[in-house]
Amino acid sequence: MIKNIGGTEIKPRHRASCHCGRVVLELDLSDGIVNPRRCDCSICRRKGAIVASVPLSGMKILKGEEALTLYQFNTRTAKHYFCSHCGIYTHHQRRSRPDEYGYNVGCLEGVNPYDLGPVRTLDGVNHPADR
Repeated sequence: MIKNIGGTEIKPRHRASCHCGRVVLELDLSDGIVNPRRCDCSICRRKGAIVASVPLSGMKILKGEEALTLYQFNTRTAKHYFCSHCGIYTHHQRRSRPDEYGYNVGCLEGVNPYDLGPVRTLDGVNHPADR
């Protein structure tokens, strides 16, 4: 669990937003950022985001739900959300754990995800749900 990144304290209720600010989320990060990772599946390697997860109850959309665009592909299980104005990926409902949202660590207020240092990459090409 990560409670500080590059001098930014991770608050128990931390905000995240897209680039243009139309979409604002509030995340329950009382345990900090847990298990940040990358994925090499077809969408993740293109968007390049570092993600971590919270339970579905651990995220609220404070502003801009109408600005979110849903994208689904392949099995259409995961739900990927992007701001329809600036194009930033903010979060997704996970395929392997549909009871969780994955969120873009780079969208957290005050956080530069490059300050995390090395981050592990999951094998999304060989997704566990495909076995």
